[in-house]
Amino acid sequence: MKITRISLWHVPLTAHVTYAMAAGKTCATVETVLLALDTDEDRTGWGEVCPIPHYLPAYARGVAPALQEMAPILLGADPVGPEAVMARLERHLQGHVYAKSAIDIALWDLTGQTAGLPLHALLGGRQAETMPLYHSITCIAPEEMVRIALEAQGQGITQFQVKLGADADWQADVARLRMVREAVGPGPLVYGDWNCGATSLEATRVGRAVRDLDVMLEQPCATIDDCARVRAATGLPMKLDESAHDTATLLEGHAKGCMDVVAVKLSKFGGLSAARRARDLCYHLGARMCIEDTWGSDITTAALLHLGAATMPERVTNVCDLSGYVAPRLAPAGPIRDNGRIAPPSGAGLGVAPDREALGPPDMILD
Repeated sequence: MKITRISLWHVPLTAHVTYAMAAGKTCATVETVLLALDTDEDRTGWGEVCPIPHYLPAYARGVAPALQEMAPILLGADPVGPEAVMARLERHLQGHVYAKSAIDIALWDLTGQTAGLPLHALLGGRQAETMPLYHSITCIAPEEMVRIALEAQGQGITQFQVKLGADADWQADVARLRMVREAVGPGPLVYGDWNCGATSLEATRVGRAVRDLDVMLEQPCATIDDCARVRAATGLPMKLDESAHDTATLLEGHAKGCMDVVAVKLSKFGGLSAARRARDLCYHLGARMCIEDTWGSDITTAALLHLGAATMPERVTNVCDLSGYVAPRLAPAGPIRDNGRIAPPSGAGLGVAPDREALGPPDMILD
């Protein structure tokens, strides 16, 4: 089997609410990039990557030129065995992991289809039938965040990510964490996420004001050193996200004692192949994982769910149904949450595919 054509689409995804985050970051309508790898055996592998502006060194319109650079390696390649193809791509074009993430997912989709197996069977074997979800709460007035939390809790959600720092008022962030924690009651996981938008001073003030509560902090500062400083000053457990994106940063977060939990996001590491390696390192380091992606719809959601299902349940803090936060849905049979949990699609490969006619003509074709 050989790859004969590469097609790419840019699709705007609108969030169900505008997400306000620290340092003026917002997420309202974001462009996702869909990728199709067609083969000479009439199989198509699908990939997706959806960077959020101002979040990581990645942007949606950067995928197409990176793909043009990599096309000579992809066209004519046998897609079965994604890690071998990805190694050749890395030798040809170093970095650009977000663009490679979509390619890697599509290669895994084709490999699964060829084997007649769902991806979780190829990523280590299914260890969980369903996985817990978290609900991300935009940074608005504390009372409104409580309302959103209680609504999600009524749908079975038991984990709540409370966005912090949008108004640069550390006392308001204290109220957000305290009020959501008290509203959902004992037991559920509550954690406050600054998305790198706080100084160590601000985050420490918030953490010390709520350290009587059962809460976790997420990525308060841009550097691992500053996150470690906050972890030590507050005594609260911490999740790393933006600053943990490869082997070196995972080892650094662990060594500095601030990686109780880590976000293993597909596009941040470079796709399923690299995320699987990160997962296996986290087994060794003892870190729990949130297996997810930056943003996106049904293709990347399906991919991360397959990886989550093939991971030890005791190491999976949660996964994310990204496609449940946006419109339009790109795959009619995409996975949906059920009482706070979710399962990967059935069927070979990813188990989902977009409606190609609904997508319309591709924005780029390479053959």
